[in-house]
Amino acid sequence: MFRAALLAAASLLLTSGLALADSFRCGTRLVTDGDSTDKVAALCGRPETVERSEVWRRPQLWHRGRPYYTGRDPVAVSVEFWVYNFGPHRLMRRLRFEDGLLVEVETLGHGYHGSRGE
Repeated sequence: MFRAALLAAASLLLTSGLALADSFRCGTRLVTDGDSTDKVAALCGRPETVERSEVWRRPQLWHRGRPYYTGRDPVAVSVEFWVYNFGPHRLMRRLRFEDGLLVEVETLGHGYHGSRGE
């Protein structure tokens, strides 16, 4: 019984760590969750489009993949969406930054001929 519980706990830890990490490659360079906008721009260049907005939510700190709320009153959090178009033979990527840090990488459809495209 103890062995089965230990095995279940270990598999849960392994799968939860894999589900949290988003990343993609810009050429040979790897961009991953937690990278700053400056680092991503240095590794990948300027994005095709940038959209900026704000959301209001309770202040929080992240520790080991879990949010811990530090107050009750909502604060403004800046959100940016960057879209990278790598041309018609590669998939586009949409990056979500919150307070200047990468929190999500979404894969879109194939790119198109544009300023960064082929």
